[in-house]
Amino acid sequence: MESGKFTLVLGSQSPRRKELLSWLNIPFKILTADLDEVSEETQSEKIAMDIASQKAFAVLEQGATIERPFIISSDTIVVLDNVLYAKPKDTEDARRILTILSGKTHQVITGVSFYFLDPNTKKMREHLFYDSTEVTFSEITKDLMDNYLATGDSLDKAGAYGIQGPSLTFISKVNGSYSNVVGFPLDKIVSELTIILGDDWKKSF
Repeated sequence: MESGKFTLVLGSQSPRRKELLSWLNIPFKILTADLDEVSEETQSEKIAMDIASQKAFAVLEQGATIERPFIISSDTIVVLDNVLYAKPKDTEDARRILTILSGKTHQVITGVSFYFLDPNTKKMREHLFYDSTEVTFSEITKDLMDNYLATGDSLDKAGAYGIQGPSLTFISKVNGSYSNVVGFPLDKIVSELTIILGDDWKKSF
């Protein structure tokens, strides 16, 4: 690694986030840490950022030997009427969540943490932000519901669905960043990297 350059670290084992980050065409490492993903915050945006921050700190401990890490961690939550919908416990829980979301517009909020060594202060610094997207479901018929649940796609995703899969059969509208719903607001990540590192931010890696 060239002197003064960061090592980009993705704090997630999600294949979707891995794919999105790879589109920046920068080499990166993947490190993860087990968390309970519990927050004492009460506001949706702050909850997502808090858990993203917890992930970043945990990943930093895992990657203690990495030279000049620049960690990117994120957490995505689904919110409707101030109620948060996490990953379902099982298929029936997924059915319950999707039934609640059916025919309504909900928010998908992703909190993001950048954790890195500030070149000016020589101290670790955290930069937090979030993005929010509105997703509208059409009425999910029994056939659509059964077909979707049979795929197993809902079981590892907040809100019991993934936008890039067969759930598109009942997603009628997306207002905001598509990648944010996938779990990584790539456009905002690029703009925040530009704010922190300048227009030539790619040269920092």
